Amino acid sequence: MSLMKGGKKALLVLASVAFLASANLYAKDFKPVIVIHGGTSGLGLTKEEFAKREVVMKESLKAGQKILEAGGSSTDAVIAAIKVMEDSPEFNAGKGAVFTSDGYNELDASLMDGKTLNAGAIAMARTIKNPIEAAKVVMEKTPHTLIAGEGADKLAKANGLEIVKQKYFYTEHRYKQLKEAQKSKEILLDSDKAKAHLGLSTEPYLGTVGAIALDKNGNLAAGTSTGGTTNKMTGRIGDSPIIGAGNYANNDSVAVSCTGTGDIYIRVAAAHEVAALYKHKKLSIQKAAEETIKEVAQLGGTGGIISIDKKGKVGYAWTKDKLGMYHGEARLGEEPKIFWPVAK
Repeated sequence: MSLMKGGKKALLVLASVAFLASANLYAKDFKPVIVIHGGTSGLGLTKEEFAKREVVMKESLKAGQKILEAGGSSTDAVIAAIKVMEDSPEFNAGKGAVFTSDGYNELDASLMDGKTLNAGAIAMARTIKNPIEAAKVVMEKTPHTLIAGEGADKLAKANGLEIVKQKYFYTEHRYKQLKEAQKSKEILLDSDKAKAHLGLSTEPYLGTVGAIALDKNGNLAAGTSTGGTTNKMTGRIGDSPIIGAGNYANNDSVAVSCTGTGDIYIRVAAAHEVAALYKHKKLSIQKAAEETIKEVAQLGGTGGIISIDKKGKVGYAWTKDKLGMYHGEARLGEEPKIFWPVAK
């Protein structure tokens, strides 16, 4: 009897060793990572202009990285990173949002959990300081996926989010952009200062912000936040709050956040297209992002994509004609990196 017990103990020990070995192999298969973008920019950007955005983006990456290093979730890391950029007037999200044709700031944001496929988004909000937090409220506290306008503002207030007046979002440079656009009767995409439906590219501006992350448990998440396009029709909703267009995450494939000509990204279902090419056509994450950007460009769109696959590999792509994308990444134990937004 004692021999049998001893044999069972030995088998249990061997099984435990084998399990731990496999767990360690899995742990080495990827390293948690957070990736962000701050929209796209023209190639005439000065080092001084880049430096202002770089400071904020490093702070954003560190906020997300800190959560991942503490064992936190990819969803929380994404929210933390985006909030930093929403609080900066340097980006077209939150504080730095552009103006609609009627002189309002209307905010859109979305969030998706790759483990559960739960998602939440808000659009046309006017009083929510951090729209990405409101997207989380929609995801976790309602049976819905997208809440717009007054309903989004009311939901945020009812759930204790910080509410501000419209004047909080006012920035002089964004107001000047509106006046310029109104003079020429253009819709100025923040990503490429283009006529949205004609795709005529001139000197780009900064755009939408986004973050994607992979945590220690292999869970992916994606978030996107924007003020939309300068001189857009009041009530216009672009791709950023549309799951599958400007944002997508699924543990079986990838996490994606987009920036650019939102109306075309919706028609391409760009974020989901990256996932589909990766999963069904077996393209690498880099190739999947590149092929999706080609589809956007074929319809006259411009912009960029950041993506992470389930193994922690990253893919960056943007339309290259006179355009670059602000983007950066931070892996555990490594210094955050911000890349100069130029064509390569």
